[in-house]
Amino acid sequence: MRLTQLYAPTLRETPADAEVISHQLMLRAGMIRKAAGGVYSYLPLAWRTLRKIETIVREEMDNKGGQELLMPIMQPAELWLETGRWHVYGDEMFRLKDRHQRDFCLGPTHEEMITTLVRADVRSYRQLPLMLYQIQNKYRDEIRPRFGLMRGREFIMKDLYSFDRDEAGLEESYNKMYDAYTRIFSRCGLKFRAVEADAGAIGGSGTHEFMVIADSGEAAIVYCEQCDFAANVEKAELKPIESPEETLLPLELKDTPGAKTIHEITAFLQISREKTIKALAYKTDKGPVLALVRGDHELNDIKLQNQLGCLTLELADEKAVGAEFDSIAGFLGPIGINKDVMIVADTTVMNLFNAVCGANQLDKHWLNVNPNRDFKAAIVADIRLIQESDPCPRCGASLLTARGIEVGQVFKLFTKYSTALKATYLDDNGKEKPMVMGCYGVGVSRTMAAAIEQNYDENGIIWPAAIAPYTIAVIPISHKDAAQMEAAVKIYEELNKNGIETVLDDRNERPGVKFKDADLIGYPLRITVGPKAINENLVEVKVRRNGQVIHYTIEEYLQAVKELLKTL
Repeated sequence: MRLTQLYAPTLRETPADAEVISHQLMLRAGMIRKAAGGVYSYLPLAWRTLRKIETIVREEMDNKGGQELLMPIMQPAELWLETGRWHVYGDEMFRLKDRHQRDFCLGPTHEEMITTLVRADVRSYRQLPLMLYQIQNKYRDEIRPRFGLMRGREFIMKDLYSFDRDEAGLEESYNKMYDAYTRIFSRCGLKFRAVEADAGAIGGSGTHEFMVIADSGEAAIVYCEQCDFAANVEKAELKPIESPEETLLPLELKDTPGAKTIHEITAFLQISREKTIKALAYKTDKGPVLALVRGDHELNDIKLQNQLGCLTLELADEKAVGAEFDSIAGFLGPIGINKDVMIVADTTVMNLFNAVCGANQLDKHWLNVNPNRDFKAAIVADIRLIQESDPCPRCGASLLTARGIEVGQVFKLFTKYSTALKATYLDDNGKEKPMVMGCYGVGVSRTMAAAIEQNYDENGIIWPAAIAPYTIAVIPISHKDAAQMEAAVKIYEELNKNGIETVLDDRNERPGVKFKDADLIGYPLRITVGPKAINENLVEVKVRRNGQVIHYTIEEYLQAVKELLKTL
């Protein structure tokens, strides 16, 4: 492609509303343009990268036995009503009516659609296992679309669904996809980790997220360098912490004027945070809930919601604390709380001796609280948020933290959807059984953005060669020098004939402008054709990733470039 013909309107200034690096650089490099909040047009350079990512995804899906199809974006409400998710999915779902006032949605995901498709045609165990996938736009009405392609309302996704006879078959399909995803993100040139995760609105009980490691990542992950454990902090399971055993002392009601926070109560009583119980009041669709964690720990809302099995979970305000909990904000505690309040305690809390908690009275706390003696919890479970330096739940070594961008997730759905939608098959004994399902997604457009978040410098994007829109930029120093232009065109044509996707910067621009645009767009290699090419038969090759500059003769550059690209 000659740059005089390429539609890539680069920008010198960073748009004010671009928050993260990938958003800034894709706008500046002429790769995307905003149509509305969270909705973007992909210009030719971005589209080329997206197609390369899609090709890698297709190859790995096909290699594992996946078959590609395409399902409707617009889905009838009836399918979602069958699974109960029409009302559960929430405001993220784009809903619309046709002229006959029938309800539809723009597909945020396709579990209902694929399950009803398969149930209509699969009857026998002989037709299983089955793996079907599509690459398609998805729609989710984010409350605050932001970060460009990282959190948009329209995005490109690959979703594959597996159908098996039993859980052993699901395990095999899951492992195939786990391996395929590892290959996909490795081939894309990304540094990533597969972490244990929460299934969220999709459902199921077994899932891993594939996280591209980047400082700008929205998700926090923990990992262990001594074993292979890694998990999203929302999912990471923790073993209870044992407290040194003490003689149980009698309860004592203590005046604690103005001491509402953990910091204030520990300062007032001259005790450590580990000796306190933090109580948090929640309103849920299952009634009021009081959640307890140790004073130096944070509550994990996702774990709590999973334990409760509730659809809604929100912190109670001061008015609700008084009306529904018979308590006072800042002095909440499990002893003497309204009997209609469900108490959920973290496992570590139940191991405390002679602790301190709120007394549900203004300016008062209980001392010498011994949980197993002084109150009863309806649920005792791991509900705390993991922290750096916590012991690894597998090997006990100290955990480390990092930020990650989720680019893929694999789920074990089991029979959640097949049971609800009556997707069954006849086994070899003629007995009807529900199909056992899995779901596997790759955010194609998000992978492109994540690649930039992990590969950039002050000058622009640094594409991994496998997904760069073009691999090499050939830049003649002088547009007006006929000999330079002739040599540049010859190199440009030779590279393309050898299957190396190359652009020729034939614009009538200063060399500095051309070099800046090449760095901004991020071509892995740049070949400069200047006076040395004419006078000394030498071209300059610059590696974008490390800035290395090498001179080759015109006779040897092609083989040298091929070898260089193997390392990028």
